[in-house]
Order: sequence, then C-alpha cells, then structure tokens
Amino acid sequence: MMNNFTESRILKSVIVPVHNSECWLDECLKSVWEQDFKETMELSIFNDASKDGSAEIIEKWKIKLEDAGVPVIIGSNDSSRPRGVGFAKNQAVIQSSGTYLCFLDSDDVMMPQRVRLQHEAAIQHPNSVIGCQVRREPLESTERYTRWINNLTEEQLLTQVFTSHGPTVIMPTWFCSREWFFHVGKFDEGGKGVPEDLLFFYKHIQKGGEVFRVNHCLLLYRYHPQAATHSVLEGTIWNHRVRFLEDRVLSSWTSFTIWNAGKQGKKLYRSLLPANRKKVTAFCDVDEKKIIKGFYTYEESEERPKPKIPICHFRDATPPFIICVKLDLTGGAFETNLNMLNLKEGMDYYHFN
Repeated sequence: MMNNFTESRILKSVIVPVHNSECWLDECLKSVWEQDFKETMELSIFNDASKDGSAEIIEKWKIKLEDAGVPVIIGSNDSSRPRGVGFAKNQAVIQSSGTYLCFLDSDDVMMPQRVRLQHEAAIQHPNSVIGCQVRREPLESTERYTRWINNLTEEQLLTQVFTSHGPTVIMPTWFCSREWFFHVGKFDEGGKGVPEDLLFFYKHIQKGGEVFRVNHCLLLYRYHPQAATHSVLEGTIWNHRVRFLEDRVLSSWTSFTIWNAGKQGKKLYRSLLPANRKKVTAFCDVDEKKIIKGFYTYEESEERPKPKIPICHFRDATPPFIICVKLDLTGGAFETNLNMLNLKEGMDYYHFN
C-alpha cells in the first residue's frame, strides 16, 4: 500500500501542531483514522519540542493510519525550546502536499464526516476559510462563546469580526485551499503571546477572503487551562482589534456614536487614533446616571480646552454606532433596544463588545 501514496495526488492534508499533548493526542489521532473520507488524505504532524510521550503516540498512529492508506508526515523541532503554535502550524503545512488543508488542534476531536463535508464546502467557496459548528468539552464551559460560534448568521460571519471573541469561525475548525493559505501568507511565528490565528484571519479578510460555516457539529472543542489561547494578553488582542476596526470601518465613516458611556466605551474612545476620536459625536447609553452627567471629558487629552463628548439616551442618538455592549448578557434587554431602532448590522452599526 505504501507505494501508492505518491502516485495519486493528495487532496487533503490534516494539519496537527503538537506540544506536550499526550493527554489528548490518542483521541485526536483516532478521529483522523475514523474519517469517512480517507481517499487521498494525509496527516501532517509537527511535534514542537514535546517533552512528554507525544512522540511515541504519534509513531503508534503512524502505523495504524498508513495501514489504512493514510500517509503520515512527521516533522519535529528537537531543540529544548518550543517555537510556538504559529511556527508549528506553518511547518506542518509546508511539509504537507494536500490541495486542501484541514486544521486540527492536538487536544480536539473531529467527527467522522468533518473532512468530507468541509471539503465539499471548500470546492464551492474557493477563497474562503471554512468553519463548522462545535461541541464544547466540558459542556458548561464558555456557554456564551459556544452559542456565538454556532449561531452567527452568514452575514454576521463577516460583520462580527471585531468582537473580543475573535475569528467568527474558530481556528481549530478551519479548512481552506493550500493556494489561498499561501496567498494570505502563513501564520505569524512570534511565539507565545501572539494571537496568530486572529492575525491570519484579519489578513484573510483584508485580502478579500470570505468566511463560510458548515452548519453541522464537526468538532469536539476542548477547554482547559493549558490551551495556548490563554497565553495571549488581552491588551495585545484589544490593540489589534481597534486597528482593524479603524482600517475596515472607521476610515470610511465621517462621524459615529459609541454605544456605552461606561468603561468599555470610554476605553475604545481613548484607544482610537486622534483623527477617529474627532469623529465621535456622542456616547449613548440606557443608564440614567451616566446620561444625567451630560458629557464625558477626555482628561488625558493634550488639547485645550479638553474634548467634551455628549452622553445621550440611545433613542436620541444618531447612527452609525460602534456597540461596546456585551451580547447575550442582559437577558435580551439590550438586543430588544437595538432591534427597536430597525438598523442594519454592517451598515448602521458594528459590534465591538
């Protein structure tokens, strides 16, 4: 069987970066083996300086997978220091040969139909990052986030890219063509603390990429303290989000209102470039105490007199809005207020919650 591997064009490469993953790796690689589409599929795995039993688990599954007709390519960083998730993913992609790339984190588990269904979608949407719905493990962790991932509409996959939740299709569900991946230009290799998936996602959108989600639950998505996500500082992500919002939205607006006269709204105002701060005509809110104050003074400003921004009730405010209110947290009260105004998301307002 081995000699057939090179003869047929490999269509799909499953890309798995590994670093000290022995707790989960067995289940992860078993889910590759259980795919209902094995023809012309390969596994490309990059072991980034693991010090646990990950290498042995990889070798064990290499034999099983190749017996089932799935070639396995293994790369490794044998130094004592890991180079980071971005580097490991890039290496796994570079050593692979598939026309399509299916990204899988070493602590997650694919459903048997994942590769097949996402491949079908990728053929229809060539310049897209394809995602899917997920089931969180443990079930009760990050309930709001999981609802958001699974329920965004097709339009919201592009309009809600500025929120603190990050990419509207989450990285462990990504599937895209190899050609498009290299067109966007690989993951940032800055290592620990770099939000490499967010930066790739932003570049993807800036280059005109689309976002599509297969509406089936195709991944068991684990939440645990060791996840690489936890090493990224909130401030780093905040700064990237603000710059992206300014580039994609605020650059074409002449004026706007910030919805939230509290901490988050003021933080956004202070984070804007001076030219965009000048476009803020008001803050709006529902909190009478904030509205009674009448305005917000930007104390840190070098300008004299210091800028004073009016605070008004949301019903008296003028769109467009940048909304700094968290979704799905007020028992539907905020959503009701927003719906009342009959505005169009992506035109009259964007969420930056």
